[in-house]
Amino acid sequence: MKWTALLTAAVLASLQFALPAAAEPRIRDVVNVEGVRQNDLVGYGIVVGLNGTGDSVKNSPFTEDSLSYMLERLGVNVQGEDIKPKNVAAVLVTATLPSFARNGSTIDVTVASIGDAKSLEGGTLILTPLKGADNEVYAVGQGSVIVSGIDVQAQGARETRGSPTTGAVPNGARVEREINFAFNDRSYITLALRNPDFTTAARIEDTINAAVGMPIAYMRDSGTVDINLQAIGDSPSRVLASIENLPVNVATPARIVIDEKSGTIVLGEDVTISRVAIAQGNISIKITESPVTSQPGPFSNGETTTLPRSQISIGQTGSGAIAMLEENVNLSDLIAGLNALGVSPQEMADIIRSMKAAGAIHADLVIR
Repeated sequence: MKWTALLTAAVLASLQFALPAAAEPRIRDVVNVEGVRQNDLVGYGIVVGLNGTGDSVKNSPFTEDSLSYMLERLGVNVQGEDIKPKNVAAVLVTATLPSFARNGSTIDVTVASIGDAKSLEGGTLILTPLKGADNEVYAVGQGSVIVSGIDVQAQGARETRGSPTTGAVPNGARVEREINFAFNDRSYITLALRNPDFTTAARIEDTINAAVGMPIAYMRDSGTVDINLQAIGDSPSRVLASIENLPVNVATPARIVIDEKSGTIVLGEDVTISRVAIAQGNISIKITESPVTSQPGPFSNGETTTLPRSQISIGQTGSGAIAMLEENVNLSDLIAGLNALGVSPQEMADIIRSMKAAGAIHADLVIR
């Protein structure tokens, strides 16, 4: 298993000076508006004009049936004919209908082969109805297929990059049916947090009420904030436009994410660990906290504050050693110490799992 190396503490410290201060996210970046959503569309169609890379009749008989049906609708009699084209492929066509899409507007579509076609490069999608979950046609797609993948064959060799059996048709579908949704007739707006959190929901409520000047926002639960529009003489659209760009301080949970496939370890900002002893091979690490009290100068208006001071002792022994970690040590200090010893990310992940199982890590552990 290949593991990617973690950034050292020195690199992270240099990045803090190189990068500008992070701006607070806006309300529109962390919530969804109830009723304002996209809708998925799907359809079955055929792509023609392929350079001999289409479906074979033996393995994909439905392609021949679809082609015959299309020709008959165009007035071409193919009854009793043995059609064996190599430049036609059966595809599934998918698209996303945006919120408040109007008749005549265009949307992008994606096509994917469902037969044994080798490539859709150079093909053209023929008029394809796109249906929603209610089996109603909302758009019709047609146009030239753009393929990013490539499949090159030669005698005794073959090279494939990407997926040549999928492609896209930019602005390839035209909306034919609108979804009726009278947003401005609503007397309230419901904001659904994408990552439910009580602290974030409370901050959104306070931010909206402070900006409007009256208590119109109400936190229903950790994932929902309701906005009462009865006390405002403006439309829901105008109210939403005035509050969606307000900055809000989002509370991030203490979380550790370990990606088993890529070997990536991501640490949250507020991850801390309690007093624990660790035995791992020949590694010896001790992290202690020595807080320092800072007194204000004479005749000044300052306040007495306690400044944290962390000391990291790193070493290696000939045999397995035990590492003692003091109370409320930041996990990034431990990772920096392990990284300085050249410990592999896989061993770091094993240490983190063991510490979580012992109850020493105060954070959610997500393993993918």
